[in-house]
Amino acid sequence: MANIKEDRRQFLKFSTLGILGLTLGAGMVISPYALQAEMRLRPPGAVKENEFLALCIKCGQCLQVCPYHSIKLSDMAKGHGIGTPYIDARERGCYSCTAVPCVLACPSGALDHKTEKPEDIKMGIAVLEFPDRCLARTNTPVPKGHSKRVHDFTNNQNNVTQLEIDLLNKLDEFEGKQCTICADMCPIPNPLSAISMIGDGEGKKPEVYDGCIGCGACEELCPANEAAIVIKPRMSYDDYYIKGSNS
Repeated sequence: MANIKEDRRQFLKFSTLGILGLTLGAGMVISPYALQAEMRLRPPGAVKENEFLALCIKCGQCLQVCPYHSIKLSDMAKGHGIGTPYIDARERGCYSCTAVPCVLACPSGALDHKTEKPEDIKMGIAVLEFPDRCLARTNTPVPKGHSKRVHDFTNNQNNVTQLEIDLLNKLDEFEGKQCTICADMCPIPNPLSAISMIGDGEGKKPEVYDGCIGCGACEELCPANEAAIVIKPRMSYDDYYIKGSNS
């Protein structure tokens, strides 16, 4: 009987240690994914990531006032920062509204109220990361139905705004033409300070300048099956194009 009790104690001891080990091991696997939250594209005016996570009260006010349905709230599948706002640029970029309503709606300071106009926004920087996908560079006309993905996203929203309808109408006009969408659809007040199309010997391609605010409209609207131009969140022009080129 004593042997049975001892065996039971040993079984419970090692079973508990085994479960603890698996839990810790899982934590080590999960933790890198949690860090991906720091690479999310945050709404305009977002303060530094650690401060943002501390200040954001997950109220969703920024989401409610966005006229383009650009802002989403993160869930458990997105790592840490559950309930905090972010933008998935391929689904819907930010259109740098004149009054920056998302910032005005933020009650906690997670979105800095010093961000008062589009030129104050610093979300990230656009990068032509996949030039071989770029339709302009390969002289491929914008295909028929290129805007279906953007139409579908818009049509799935409640309370579609006139701003979104105007966006779709303008985007549809590029069908069959040489692609200049990323430059011509840039929503900031002075788009030529952010991006333009230049010849590169094979065709044309977008060139990004220091006026880019990283809004993500170019990534959303890129007509390639997978975006040729993408946003690097929380990076500046100097971070990527100046310091990055020297590293």
